Amino acid sequence: MQKILVLNSGSSSLKYQLFDVDGENYTVIAKGLAERIGIDGSKVNIKFADGTKKEVVAPLPTHKEALKEVFDLLLDGAISDLNEISAVGHRIVHGGEIFRESVLLNETSINAIEDLSALAPLHNPAAVLGIRAVQELLPTVAQTAVFDTAFHQTMPKEAFLYGLPLEQYTKHQIRRYGMHGTSHRYIAQETAKIIGENAKIISCHLGNGASITAIKDGKCMDTSMGFTPLAGIIMGTRSGDIDPYIPLHIMKEQNMSVEEVNKLLNKQSGMLGLTGFSDMRDVEDAYLKGEKNAVVGMQTYVYNIVKFIGAYIAALGGVDAIVFTAGIGENSPIIRKLVLQRLAYLGIEINEEANNRRGDIEEISAKGSKVRAFVIPTNEEMMIAKDTVALTK
Repeated sequence: MQKILVLNSGSSSLKYQLFDVDGENYTVIAKGLAERIGIDGSKVNIKFADGTKKEVVAPLPTHKEALKEVFDLLLDGAISDLNEISAVGHRIVHGGEIFRESVLLNETSINAIEDLSALAPLHNPAAVLGIRAVQELLPTVAQTAVFDTAFHQTMPKEAFLYGLPLEQYTKHQIRRYGMHGTSHRYIAQETAKIIGENAKIISCHLGNGASITAIKDGKCMDTSMGFTPLAGIIMGTRSGDIDPYIPLHIMKEQNMSVEEVNKLLNKQSGMLGLTGFSDMRDVEDAYLKGEKNAVVGMQTYVYNIVKFIGAYIAALGGVDAIVFTAGIGENSPIIRKLVLQRLAYLGIEINEEANNRRGDIEEISAKGSKVRAFVIPTNEEMMIAKDTVALTK
């Protein structure tokens, strides 16, 4: 048996899960969050497997202090000694073209992750802080990196190149990278267990951030997020795809700065900009009440999803299964129904009873549907833990 700690380091937060691994069985024995690192009002919480919760309010000037508090909480009921932790796996947002798969960390790979910070300035530097904190506190424990972008590295050039001068790619690394790769990889593997490995799958990771991925025979062929997570479908506060001249027009005509336009597109747009709500539960409530902006916003959101699914059906040359996952994908029967109703031409019929259930893997297409539809809860942390076990054997 092993215990694997999975860390997701943000600029001011540190999410964690501790897995007990026994063969193929992965059990979460504790998980939690350190938040407001480097900010007043910082705190750390933990939830144990039995449902018990604890919270500690303490100064967390750096990720190292945050990790110390996490360890203290783990020692208060999850483990008896830090030596029980066999390895630590880190979620890394951007691996560029360097990392096509998960890796065992060493100084070379850590420096490479840091060098890629220009492609993910809010995420990669924070991840390195988490890695360095583990090095200081658990110097002999092996660490791994699992990259959000790695799964998408199988995209052909025709899918990832933009219509820019080629040197923008060759010299400046500007191309489609995609995100949520660990989630889409998990969905691909779980769907393959049901319908077989040689399949055409469209994975819809719908959350506050969202992406749609075309998968063939277990490999990514295209994905909706691009050079950054701003691209693709409309999201909670992100605009998704727009005419690329719009930011320039806004800057010129409205005298807005780069920083202001960045905030507009990433923090003030999407469903928030269209409806006044960034949380889809609030949008749904307003939609069901018939509020005009919510109705139009919901229609626009669903249309965006359907349009990408249609494009990927064409790119794949057909589709065997459409899968919904992540916060909205797993928990919104309304959105799943609205999307699938617009895809009825594919021969999909909805199983209303299954669509209204929550929590487990569900086939939500009716028996006899030409294209099958599923809800599969994602589990990125388990994927990170599994990769970590494989790399540290």
